[in-house]
Amino acid sequence: MGKVGGRRNFGFGKQLAYAGKMALHQYYGEGHFSTKQTHTERWAQFASYLKQQGINDARKITKEHIHNYAIQIKQQVDNQQTSVSYGQNLLSTVNVVLQVMREDTLLNVSPVDYLGKRSHVRQQAPSSYNEQIFKTAVEKLEQQGQERVALIVNLTYAFGLRIKEACLLDTRQALKEAKTLGKIRVTQGTKGGSGKGQQRWIPISKQHIDILKRTSALQHNLKNLIPEHLTFKQWQDHCRYHWKQATTDIKGFHDMRAAYACRRYQQLTGFAAPVITENGRRTAPKDIDTQARLIISQEMGHHRIDVIASYIGSSR
Repeated sequence: MGKVGGRRNFGFGKQLAYAGKMALHQYYGEGHFSTKQTHTERWAQFASYLKQQGINDARKITKEHIHNYAIQIKQQVDNQQTSVSYGQNLLSTVNVVLQVMREDTLLNVSPVDYLGKRSHVRQQAPSSYNEQIFKTAVEKLEQQGQERVALIVNLTYAFGLRIKEACLLDTRQALKEAKTLGKIRVTQGTKGGSGKGQQRWIPISKQHIDILKRTSALQHNLKNLIPEHLTFKQWQDHCRYHWKQATTDIKGFHDMRAAYACRRYQQLTGFAAPVITENGRRTAPKDIDTQARLIISQEMGHHRIDVIASYIGSSR
């Protein structure tokens, strides 16, 4: 039996966004920091939506509010502003938080019913694969005085890094490795941490060294490109905001990782990545395709070959 009435936000706090954060802390307890942070960020988006509807107390949330929120997300998915998987995650977070707050599942919705099943196979070529589109966006950042953000973008594009990995990369150390080893090692900001004994090395070209020279010069004596007066979260939000202002063609930083994977596939196989081909199918021989996917998965920090379909397309 769920809670009925009671204190504002079921006693988790006066502000709706904060109350959700406290509910998640109760649910997950100590640890699970990354999971709690991710849910907290998603819940904050729902809280912001509710505020626009005049709702500032979880006790007032109805199934209709969640239904309308899901419809809004569906429109974003249809307009390719949001992926199916991220839209499903947003709704899943709403389910989790309200279930903890209310102590029932009466308001739970099915993400699949609203958004359909996730597709883990990329169907469209990444926009940043078009070098001119990418360069135009980066130049706009530089014109706006956001050179540091432009370098973060270049790191994600050149090395296939996640935004967190690019922000935390010690580019001075990376430059030394590039010059002496012809490759750089990624250890900071990786999913699951760097203590699993898995080596993550990315090969380097002359163009890559030029990028590392520029970033290490701007980094000076810091550990990475994050300005001293900002936290990682503040810097990441800053990067996302200015990148969104710079381009409407490239959807998020993940697009650059996909572009990297497609370029590496071409280099390794001599064939265009399936998602780049006219019919979206593999043209490389099966054994060469499989070997390339294995190498790319290691370079991108996945260590699972099946994940690469979400970057370069089907292996069929």
